[in-house]
Amino acid sequence: MSLNIEDNEVDIVIAALRSDLTAFMEKWRPFFSRFHLIIIKDPDVEEDLQIPPGFDHQVFTKSDMAQILGATSINFTGHSCRYFGYLVSHKKYIISIDDDCLPARDNAGTLVDAVAQHIVNLKTPATPFFFNTLYDPFCKGADFVRGYPFSLRNGVECVLSCGLWLNIADYDAPTQVVKPNDRNVRYVDAVMTVPVRALMPVSGINFGFNRELLGPALLPGLRLAGEGKERWETMEDIWCGLCTKVVCDHLGLGVKSGLPYVWRGDGVDVRGAMDSLKREWEGVKLMEEIVPFFQSVRLPSTAVTAEDCVIEMAAMVKEQLGPLNPVFASAADAMVEWVKLWKAVGSQGA
Repeated sequence: MSLNIEDNEVDIVIAALRSDLTAFMEKWRPFFSRFHLIIIKDPDVEEDLQIPPGFDHQVFTKSDMAQILGATSINFTGHSCRYFGYLVSHKKYIISIDDDCLPARDNAGTLVDAVAQHIVNLKTPATPFFFNTLYDPFCKGADFVRGYPFSLRNGVECVLSCGLWLNIADYDAPTQVVKPNDRNVRYVDAVMTVPVRALMPVSGINFGFNRELLGPALLPGLRLAGEGKERWETMEDIWCGLCTKVVCDHLGLGVKSGLPYVWRGDGVDVRGAMDSLKREWEGVKLMEEIVPFFQSVRLPSTAVTAEDCVIEMAAMVKEQLGPLNPVFASAADAMVEWVKLWKAVGSQGA
């Protein structure tokens, strides 16, 4: 299998939550310069974006969203603006990296090309049906261990590559409050396939995916709480990841986690963690209802595409979770609306 892809097969989607992207773009120039960039300006950012020259890029603003989408109940502010980039791309692969991430260094001190590693993950098979104790058997220097069934060694297509972070650990708000000084300093040189029926948190801060096969399943569904005035921050990504993993399992597609790393931000202080906790707490509590639901979801054989799976899942969400909290009924509606947007906008691309 060739690991090479054409430059025009990849879009890099950047969620711009700040106006000055100069330092971010310059740090990533060696790895971004050969690809097309889709930069989504958070609608809450008022200043013009500062982008250095020399990049092939498109910028989408709040007015662009309104012109392309028309009336929609889906909120693309904050981190959710990145989902708009997934919608308007027309490339086979998308690499998503937020503007508070910089290239990390490996254990030898070499800068990590996160884009290239995501592409390697997506271009080599995944092995979700039998765990290989040497992790990814397709990595250089690895192979299948004794006892691994030969009938499963071809693997399946990998459609989602979940990268990790150095510096800021990927903690939820309650853990940040009690461990405000914790930092992730361990660079683990490993990639693994997430087993079938195993759920996982997913973050759009640093990941890559096959847009053609999985795109419609990456959706900002669980977005609002109460009357829609409070953001649930990371809960929207977690909901998206649970939906996506169920879709991958049903369609027989693979998900990998591990490399590549990025260097994330400057840390979180106690005050910031407390603010996040206030915003996220209602969503954190509902995880105890959400996870068992997704663990139990079994989609019908008639669902043969990501769009089919999302529509089927939306009906289950409304029926089983809707009575527990109105936010789930809204999430089900958003899932259906997303598929409609995907058919109207996403199938065309920008």
